[in-house]
Amino acid sequence: MAVTELHLQDHLTRLSLAPDLGASLINWEVKATGQALLRHSDQDALASGTPRQLACYPLAPWSNRIAQGGFERPEGWLALAPNTAHDPYPIHGTAWQQAWQVDHHSERRARLTLDSQLPFAYRATLDVHLLDGCLNLDLHVTHLDETATWYGLGLHPYFPRYPDTRLSAMAQHVWLAEEGRLPSYPAELPDDWCFDTPAGLPTRVVDHAFGGWPGSCVIEQPSAGYALECTASGCEHFLLFCPPGKAFFCFEPVSHPINAHHLPGRPGLRLLQQGEAMSLGFKMQYRAL
Repeated sequence: MAVTELHLQDHLTRLSLAPDLGASLINWEVKATGQALLRHSDQDALASGTPRQLACYPLAPWSNRIAQGGFERPEGWLALAPNTAHDPYPIHGTAWQQAWQVDHHSERRARLTLDSQLPFAYRATLDVHLLDGCLNLDLHVTHLDETATWYGLGLHPYFPRYPDTRLSAMAQHVWLAEEGRLPSYPAELPDDWCFDTPAGLPTRVVDHAFGGWPGSCVIEQPSAGYALECTASGCEHFLLFCPPGKAFFCFEPVSHPINAHHLPGRPGLRLLQQGEAMSLGFKMQYRAL
């Protein structure tokens, strides 16, 4: 399929986006060397037509999976069907599976918008800005439906994984699951999942939400010659996905843990009335090593 691309640049980096594919980022790279700062998307990835093969996409109006076929709102149950062929749960909201509009595009900035009716009425805005090697992503949603609804947000970037990749990201706990279920309780961090100081990525599979995050992380890529110094706003959780044997990993700033709609107190979710809004931001600063 033909995909419309937008291009941004500052004096250090360049970025391409695909508004039609869920407001996805395609590639972010160093201008001088072509070094990929997010997972590189080739033409096959772009032709796949899915954000899951690209570099990053927004998550709204929730992040990750929701169990039990929906969730309870103050005025009743909202039924949700699975939205992919690979997962039995509705996952990552609906914004990533819709085409967004381009409200603004200049050399360093783009604003993409989505007016969605799925699974209820909301308006989403993604502001993208490059400045001095810093990629700024600001995701904003406004609830338009008459019925108050629980909201959560996130961003889903894919990063290159090298043998010497190191991560620094403090957390207080990780959400774990009973056998065969989605995560339901916070637990202490295993030693190989603790990133209070820079550490290599775990060799075993990780696909978990971490809570009590102050919103900063550093991704060091010594063999590739750079680091990303990252800061987030509007969220106290991140999801780490490390599939063994793959050349990528995901570090996702999210407002809430997996299946928060069915956890006590609905941690990280916000109940929005018509006209109310919430936001999440993420900045990734490129530093040459």
